[in-house]
This record gives sequence, C-alpha cells and structure tokens, in this order.
Amino acid sequence: MKKLTAVDLTKLVKDFIQLEHLDETSRLLKIAQNKEKQLIEERDTLLETVKGLQQTLQQQCDLRVENERLKNEALHMKKENKAQSKESNIRLQRIAAEMKALQDQHQRELEDCDKETQRKLDAKETELKVAHERNEWALEEMRRQMREKEKEMQSQIIKLQMEFGAKLARAQSMSTKSQPQTQASAPHPQNIFKRKLQFIQEEKNKEIEALRQRVRELEQQNLHGLMDSRLKRRKN
Repeated sequence: MKKLTAVDLTKLVKDFIQLEHLDETSRLLKIAQNKEKQLIEERDTLLETVKGLQQTLQQQCDLRVENERLKNEALHMKKENKAQSKESNIRLQRIAAEMKALQDQHQRELEDCDKETQRKLDAKETELKVAHERNEWALEEMRRQMREKEKEMQSQIIKLQMEFGAKLARAQSMSTKSQPQTQASAPHPQNIFKRKLQFIQEEKNKEIEALRQRVRELEQQNLHGLMDSRLKRRKN
C-alpha cells in the first residue's frame, strides 16, 4: 500500500480561490470586452449621427445664409422698385404737367386762331359788304345809264323817224320833177334812211346789251360773295 502524501489544504484552497478569481477576471474581461465593443458600436453610431447632424446643421446654416442673401436681395429689389416707382411717378407727373402745358398752349393757339379767323371773316365780310354796296351803286348807275341810253335811243329814233318822214316827203315831191335817168342812177332816199336808222338801232342795242351783260356779271359777283360769306360763317 502506497503511502499517502500529505495535502496542503491551505495551498489548495488558495489555488482554488485564485482559479475562481481567474474565472471571474476572465468573465469580467469578456464582459468588459463586450461592453467595449458595444460602446465602440454606440460610439460609431453616435459619430454617424453627429456627422449627419453636422451635415444637417451645415445645410441649415447654408440655407440660412442663402435665405439671408435672398432676403437682402429681395429687400434691395424692393428698395429699387420703390425708388423706380417713385421716379416713375415723378416722371409721369412731369409728363402730365408737360401735356397739360401743351394742351393749354394748344387751346390758346386754337383760341387765337379762332379770333384771327373771326377777325379775317369780319374783315372779309366788311370788304364784301363794301364791295356789294359799291357793286349795287355801280349796278344802279349802269341801270340809270341804260335807261338814259334807251331814252336817248328812243329820242334819236323818233328824231330820225321825223327826219326820215320830212326827207321822204321832200324826196317824193322832188321825184315827180326829176327825170327817169336821174332816179335810176341815184340811190333811193328811203333806203338810205332805213339803213342809217337800222345801223343806229343796232349800235344802241349793242350798247344796251353790253350794259345788261355787265349788270348780270356784277349781280353774279354779289351773289357769289354773299354765298361765300355765309358758308364761311357756317364753317366757323
């Protein structure tokens, strides 16, 4: 029978305790490693989240900058539009004032033109009236002359007829005493007086017709003058 060796229980218990400590350490190390891995994953996740947040913040900052720029541009455009609107209003007021001045000037020119036209019409009417009165006087004078000519012609005709009658009577009394040869060679006194009387009547008729034609022309001129004056007054 073998001899049993003595066992150091104290050492054994101590080793056992150390083994338990080692197991606990391994377990705690494993737990720590797992925890570290979990923390690393959480860190990476957080880093990604932070990175996303940073990008979002950067985009928001960029948007804010862009919005501020657009806002400033809109404000600037608003100011420019306001200034342009004010300038346009001033320009429109100036144009309206110029148009008003031109309209007033045009109205004055029209009034002056109307006054000048009326003055010319009045002067023309006065001139026509004077010419009409002068023509009326000339017509009356020509009518008087024509009457005098007619009276003169009638007097001459009567005188010639009396002379013709007296000469015809003498010629007839003398014809009985004359020889046939003398009567054949000399022109008949009755024919001479007839031709003379006819010539005088034709000349007087020509003079009277000329006076009548002149009277008609003057009357026509007066009629045209009055019609022109009336038409001008109607147009005015």
